[in-house]
Amino acid sequence: MTDALSRADFEARLRRIGAERYHDLHPFHHRLHGGDCSPDEVRAWVINRYYYQHSIPMKDAAFMSRVEDPDLRRAWRSRIEDHDGTETNEGGIRRWLRLAEAVGLDRDYVASCEGVLPATRFAVDAYVRFVRDKSLLEAVAASLTELFAPKIHASRIEGLLQNYAFADDAALSYFRNRLKEAPKDVAFGLAWVLDHADTAEKQDHAARALIFKTDVLWSQLDALWGAYVDPARIPPGAWRPGEGLAPGAEAA
Repeated sequence: MTDALSRADFEARLRRIGAERYHDLHPFHHRLHGGDCSPDEVRAWVINRYYYQHSIPMKDAAFMSRVEDPDLRRAWRSRIEDHDGTETNEGGIRRWLRLAEAVGLDRDYVASCEGVLPATRFAVDAYVRFVRDKSLLEAVAASLTELFAPKIHASRIEGLLQNYAFADDAALSYFRNRLKEAPKDVAFGLAWVLDHADTAEKQDHAARALIFKTDVLWSQLDALWGAYVDPARIPPGAWRPGEGLAPGAEAA
């Protein structure tokens, strides 16, 4: 039997997964943050990423439905509120739709999830099923991509502000808020995983869950690259440039 890693060594193992596999390494993000995306490539990213954003509260609700510990449910509940909003917080989903309007898309079209790439839908739905069906430890471990999110949000804010006319504080409010929200979520989630992954087998399960989540994020960008950086490969039913624009918005 292999002994479990120490708490510090296991955390280092999880962080190495992000260093090697997080989607900030994907060429689409380098293209986006560097100002090299066309307006339609940005719109395609906003449309497809919305499907992920709108699915996160459903993922978290599926997780909470399986949790018997009220303390864990109470701690996890804020994640749903951060996305869906409350009376005092408009929530991440509405902020993302503001970004959609800023890039010239009709918010109702984006919210309908019409035109989402098949690969995006498959990847995000697979993540929701993973959290619904796997162990609580694996479900929480999969959320730990938030460990690596502040870096990409900061890079995105800087790159979009420098390179795109649509970018302003209102359009980028989603990312600015996640800089405040994500550290709270990940501090709790990381501590919970480190506490509960107390055998080598459990640590392996948790690490594989985090790898699965990085694959979910990476595959969404692969789909965008294949469909819109090389436009001849847009699959049937997916968004096409010129569709779903806000009134008065110009096609690229």
